[in-house]
Amino acid sequence: MNKIQMVDLKSQYSDIKSEIDNAVIDVIESGQYINGPAVQNFTSNLAKYLSVNHVIPCANGTDALQVALMALDLKQGDEVITTDFTFASSVEVIALLGLKPVLVDVEMDTFNIDVDKISSAITSNTKAIIPVHLFGQTAEMDKIMKLAEENNLYVIEDNAQAIGSVYTNSNNEEIKAGTIGHIGTTSFFPSKNLGCYGDGGAIFTNDDQLAQKMRGLVNHGMYKRYYHDLVGINSRLDSVQAAILNIKLKNLDKYNQSRRNSAMIYNKLINSSDIIKPIIKYNENSHVFHQYTLRLTNGKRDEMVKFLNENDVPCGVYYPIPLHSQNAYKRDEYKESDFEITNQISNEVFSLPMHSELDEEQQKYIADLVNQFVLKS
Repeated sequence: MNKIQMVDLKSQYSDIKSEIDNAVIDVIESGQYINGPAVQNFTSNLAKYLSVNHVIPCANGTDALQVALMALDLKQGDEVITTDFTFASSVEVIALLGLKPVLVDVEMDTFNIDVDKISSAITSNTKAIIPVHLFGQTAEMDKIMKLAEENNLYVIEDNAQAIGSVYTNSNNEEIKAGTIGHIGTTSFFPSKNLGCYGDGGAIFTNDDQLAQKMRGLVNHGMYKRYYHDLVGINSRLDSVQAAILNIKLKNLDKYNQSRRNSAMIYNKLINSSDIIKPIIKYNENSHVFHQYTLRLTNGKRDEMVKFLNENDVPCGVYYPIPLHSQNAYKRDEYKESDFEITNQISNEVFSLPMHSELDEEQQKYIADLVNQFVLKS
């Protein structure tokens, strides 16, 4: 059996090695390393894949979120609602811009933001909502967009973990995650479903005015060289990474389907009343399994992680500390009773290896260990 990796980027590369190598060499030989043809080609292809009017590439997923917020012309102290159970980027950018993060609890079954809790948190100072499509599954976007329309709010989708997932709306239209809100963002961090070999990110929108503004924001506020119309930042996707992403984009649907297949195999192999397995809440394509995250309800999650690691199975805990409990984001007005689900699942969740190169022998070994630990505990 091959060594088990949390994410096996080396094996994935070996399958597309010649294409990747040739694409990188082409960029190096062209001498156009910043905003070259490779970047334009990738952004055009990604826009077609997502069926969105505008894709603005940038340096990473956190910058994508920051630029999206900057484009909205919010004022210091304006409130932005987001989830308590996610990576810190979603709240970090709100705080960095002098806005007020408002964290709310999540759904127990999907770990995605609870729309009812969003509704309860809206005030006259609320200006935007940032739902996160966590672990690869789309949030309940119909209800979120309805809330936003009723309250004149912007919606920025954090789609860093769900590129390629599909949401079926109330009109039975299939729409790619990240293209439903006013702005969508993603990360091309190497471990993502669509990952480059360094850092990278992108912003999506169908709004022409927002797109024009964000194109300037990522380029020092310039539309014409040395003429600065906005206070911007320097955030660019380099040509080498774009060339790599363009090759991997052609394989994204295949990668996502492999992840779904692996998730179904895990679901069949893992059997215990103390284990709660992930669900697909909507149709099959609404979840792309960036992570395969379980809940262990017997109070021994940390011991499970230790046991798996001792048996050469890497695993992750995403996320062990709720954002409202982090030193950087604590607020006196937060009550623990407002975060009952996040507090509970933070002590229960653990994620097994998940990537497009997993084989059934590896999965059987992993599942047997999980079942064995629960049986003995």
